[in-house]
Formats: sequence, C-alpha cells, structure tokens
Amino acid sequence: MLSKLDRVAPGLAALRAYEKSNLRFDIVAGLSVAAVALPVGIAYSEIARVPAVVGIYSAIFPLFAYALFGSSRQLMTGPDAATCIIAAASIGAIAGGDPQRYAVLMVALTLMTGLFYIIAGSARLGFIANFLSQPILVGYLHGIALVILIGQLPVLMGFSIQGEGFFPQVGAFVERIGLTQPAALALGGSLLLLLLVMRRLLPRLPGPLIVAVFGIIAVMVLGLADHGVAVLGAVPAGFPPFQVPTLSFTEFRSLIPDAAGLTLISFTSGVLTSKSFAQRAGYDIDANQELIGFGACNLASGLAQGFPVTGADSRTAVNNATGGRSQVAGIVAAVAMLAFLLFFTGPLAQLPKTALAAIIIVSAFGFFDYAALRTLRSASGRELLFSLATTAGVLFFGVLPGVLMAVILSLLWLLSVGSRPHDAVLGHVPGKEGFHDIKDAPGATTTPGLLIYRFDSGVVFFNCDHFKERVRQKIREAAAPVEWVLVDASPINVVDYTALEKLHDLRKELAAQGIVLAYARVKGNLAYFFRPAWVKELHIVAPMFPTIESAVQAFEQRNTPDARLGTIPTKRPA
Repeated sequence: MLSKLDRVAPGLAALRAYEKSNLRFDIVAGLSVAAVALPVGIAYSEIARVPAVVGIYSAIFPLFAYALFGSSRQLMTGPDAATCIIAAASIGAIAGGDPQRYAVLMVALTLMTGLFYIIAGSARLGFIANFLSQPILVGYLHGIALVILIGQLPVLMGFSIQGEGFFPQVGAFVERIGLTQPAALALGGSLLLLLLVMRRLLPRLPGPLIVAVFGIIAVMVLGLADHGVAVLGAVPAGFPPFQVPTLSFTEFRSLIPDAAGLTLISFTSGVLTSKSFAQRAGYDIDANQELIGFGACNLASGLAQGFPVTGADSRTAVNNATGGRSQVAGIVAAVAMLAFLLFFTGPLAQLPKTALAAIIIVSAFGFFDYAALRTLRSASGRELLFSLATTAGVLFFGVLPGVLMAVILSLLWLLSVGSRPHDAVLGHVPGKEGFHDIKDAPGATTTPGLLIYRFDSGVVFFNCDHFKERVRQKIREAAAPVEWVLVDASPINVVDYTALEKLHDLRKELAAQGIVLAYARVKGNLAYFFRPAWVKELHIVAPMFPTIESAVQAFEQRNTPDARLGTIPTKRPA
C-alpha cells in the first residue's frame, strides 16, 4: 500500500522501483529533450517579455518538480507559447511599463498560479480539464497563434513595432514594413525554412537547437551584428537569485482573476497532452494529481524567478519519439540544461533574435488545427461558429478577454444544450419490452388518456419553464383527452429549488384541468438537497411509482375502489 507521502508525490515510489535497464533510454531521451527545451525556453522568454535567462530557469526547475508530483511517465513540462502570451498580457496591464515591476509581478503571477493549482488539486477539481469544449479550445489557440505570429514577424524581418492588440499591431507592421533589414530577413527566413524542413522530414532531430547553433555561427562568422541583426546579448550564468515578490493589495487583487484564468487554460492544454500520450502508451493519468504536479511546477518556476509553465507537447513528443521510459528522462533533461546554465552560456550572447522568432513562429504553426475546422464544418455549424467566435474574440478584444470569452462561450454552450434537451412521448411497441419514443418506434401504441413523458435532462432553473411548456404542448397534441401525465423520471439526475416550485405549480395547474401529474422511476438522491419538512410544507405530493409498468397498471385500475397512489419520497438517502 502506498504511503501518504507516495500518494502526494507518486514520483518517489516510481524512483524507488526504477528499473536500471531503462536508464540508457531515459538518458538518450533526456538529452534530446534538453536540446529542444533549452532554445525553446529562451525563445518563449521573448513572448513573456522577460530576459532570456528567465526562460532557461522556467525550462529547468519545473522538470524536477513534475518528476516528483506528476502522474505521467512521459510528460515534459516547461514554457508554453499560449501560457507565456497570457502571462505577458496580464502583467503588461499592471506593470505600467516598469521592467523591474514587470519581473516582480511575473514571479508573483507564477506563484499564485501554482497555488491555484494546488488548491484545485486538493479539492479534486480535475474535471475542469473538460470545462472548455474542444471547438472553443481550438478557436482560442487559433487566436493565440495569430497574435504570436503578428508579434514575431517584425522580429524575423529585423524591426520592431509598437501597439497593443492584434489589429493595431497589424497596422503598425504594414506601416513599418519598409524598415525591414535585409540581413535579418535573409537569416531569419533561411532558419525558418530549415526548421520547417527538419520538422517535416527529420522530426527526430532537435530542430530548435540546430537552428540556434546555425544562427550563432552565422552571426559570428559573417559579422551580422554589424548589419542590422539583433542578438540576444550576455546571459548570466549560475543559479537564479532567491527573491520573494512583494505586492500591494491592488496588485494582488488584480492578479487573482489572471492567475485563475491562466490555471484553467494552461491545465486544459497541459492535461490534454498528458492524456493523449498516456493513452498511446496504455496507461492512465490522474487529473487531480496532474493539478498537484502542475502546481508544484509553477511553484518551482516562481521560486526560481521564472514564469508560468504547463505540459509541453513538443518536448513530450521528443521524449516519446526517443524512447523515454519514465520521468527520469525529465530529470536528465533538467540536469543537462542546468549544466549548460552554469558553464556554457557564453555563446548565447551571439544568438540572433531572428532565430528565436523562427522557433516561435514554427511553434505557433502547431496551434493551427485545420483538420478540426474541416471536421467541425462537416459535423456542426453551431460548434464551428463557437470556435470562430472564440478566435475573433481573442483578436478583437485581446488575450485576457479572450480567456473570459472562451469560458462564457462554454457556459452558453452548456446552457443551450441543457435548456432545451431532447424529450419524448413514450408508448408500447408490440414484441418489445419496456416503453419507447413513439417517434423512433413505428407501430408504438399509447394508452388513451395516459401521456407518458420523458425529459432527457435534469430539471433546474434554466429549463424548468421549458419542461412545463413541453408538457402543455404534448397534452394539446394528444389524440385523446389526457387524464394522467406520467413523467418517466429515470433520466433526471438533479432537481433544484426553482424546478420544484415550478413542478408544484404545474401539478396545481393540471389538477385544475382534472389531470393527474404522476412520476415513475424517481431517483432517491433527488431529495438530498432539500429538507423533508420543507417538501411537506410545499405539499409536493404526487403519484409515485417504481416502474412505468406499475404506473400504467394503476392508471388502468384508477376507478376501482382499492386503487392507491404513491407519494414523493421526503427522506434523504442513506
């Protein structure tokens, strides 16, 4: 049996049971991951608008944390383009152009995101990974990709632009395109093409590392820094300084919704990567433990003065492709990058920024999912519209409002589905057991005077009026005058206060017309959230039957002297 410590940090048990035969595979995979993760971390620091060394910190230390607290054997964590751009947008609105304050706020946001993760994991809120529907997540990532591209194209071409928001940046790009530096564009375009070719034909090679090395060599040999090619500059070696950020109450309050939104988006993205690779390898991950794992990663990154991180699909793919067997591969990758940070940062001073732009642009291309859009167009026009609306929201209103819009669209989608669920009038089909939707079962017969109605959803505040109207409509459409309405309650898993009041009103309305409202197959847990005394005071009494068959039999015997009707249960389930 696992100890409490092993349950909190499952990596400890995995390390104790580690098979030495896996070590050679994990070393090769770890070095391969490091070769990709290091230049990607530096590149993503450009998106996060922090010094390059901060990207290195964010690539290294979360890997140690996830190896102890994560539940996936393969997932690599670290900087993510979408997470970086959300974080940058959050801090940029608060820092007021002060670089030092920006750095402090970035660390604070990272730590707060980690705490949100830990709280969510402790509360077992892993289901939030399913909160954003796939079409909305696809649309959101498309918007992020376009924002990244318009931000990096000027860097690729050797000039800078000002402006906040997608369309102002597009205007600024068009206005300043004449300032393109030929040497920067030639180098950046060549490296971008090289990276795309390697990604297509040689996916196992560490493309970002090769591009970075070629860029450094080109700058040093050809003297491109003197021809308008901007370079990274000196990167400090050694461990990060330990500093605890200090915030005003106003700053803290402003960062809370940003950290919450960042947690939702980054967890949704990261856990999808974790689940997909685990499914391919034939094992399961624990979504609640992933919350703890991602929380530990962000706390480690924040304490190392880094920025928010999540599961990294490109680095996880490298780990998988090179045969990584366990999270030891992540530890190897972290140790390799740490050694580079301590002893080999000198050449990074000549790393051209146009090479970093090429790396970021290729990463942004990975956010586009054209196949998903084609599938949505074929499957559901409404879902496609939700996806496109999310993309438009990110472009028109910005990254942070785009997060809120994605959440709102998810809620609207849930409400649209739940407010008008499928329903049916049931009848008996000769030769078949039970009762079936008369629209789907040709030859189904109904009992004159008895309307058997099924509502395929819970009955709550936003659909209870629809429930009432549908019952009225089915009564009007009945071939014979209705004496009983029997509700098949088997699909109803929840009823709230508003719905109980409405059902009570419906019972009185039907009773005034001489119609009995009855229920069959009611689940006992429906009364769990209500006090029995209140239910009795409301006089919510109605015929109640264990099966539809017993209700039909009671209806047929309704005029006999010994006919008896049940009542709604008022006891809470044990």
